[in-house]
Amino acid sequence: MTNPSNAPIPAGWYPDPAGGPRSRWWDGTQWTETFQEPYSAATGTALKAPEGTKAYNVWIWLVVLLPYISLPFLFAIDLSSLVDPRVLSDSDAALEAQFAFYLNPWIWVSTILGWAASAFTIFFAYRDWKSLLASGVPQPFHWAFAFLNLAVGPVYAIGRAVVVKRRTGHGSAVLWVTIGMIVLSIVVVIGWTAALVSQIVQAASTMR
Repeated sequence: MTNPSNAPIPAGWYPDPAGGPRSRWWDGTQWTETFQEPYSAATGTALKAPEGTKAYNVWIWLVVLLPYISLPFLFAIDLSSLVDPRVLSDSDAALEAQFAFYLNPWIWVSTILGWAASAFTIFFAYRDWKSLLASGVPQPFHWAFAFLNLAVGPVYAIGRAVVVKRRTGHGSAVLWVTIGMIVLSIVVVIGWTAALVSQIVQAASTMR
């Protein structure tokens, strides 16, 4: 790094060639006047990205939106066999209806899409993390938190939004879109459940 102009060194934070404890931003062609103080837990010095660093890229939007790709398929699943009046009084008919339900191709499509979306979300989180590092965002939220999407929810997107906001001063749109998608999915599931309960109630009324 003593003479970076003679070598194709990628953009990033490097020790200041002038000396001192600070890091200095190398933009891929030359040293900039952007410096970063060493982080100190005692003083709480914040890590900052270079001025004008982009907070968004295609990868983070895929991370935010992809988990909901299978949501519309809920309404393509035929539930008529489960609410047939015979199911409520005939155990054989109920067992047959359950088999028919789980063999429904839309169930399999929705399930496969859900697992594929989870796998790609983890991969896209990794690409987003690498992109942030390449853009000069110091210590971005680690992509491995995307594995928690499988059990908890959009941990990576939320954590990423908070950290990028601190590093760059912007990036909150990721957080608000994530919250919006969570709310939308809850509304859709509630509507789907309400429709199912309504069909069951109507079937029970028919039995009477």
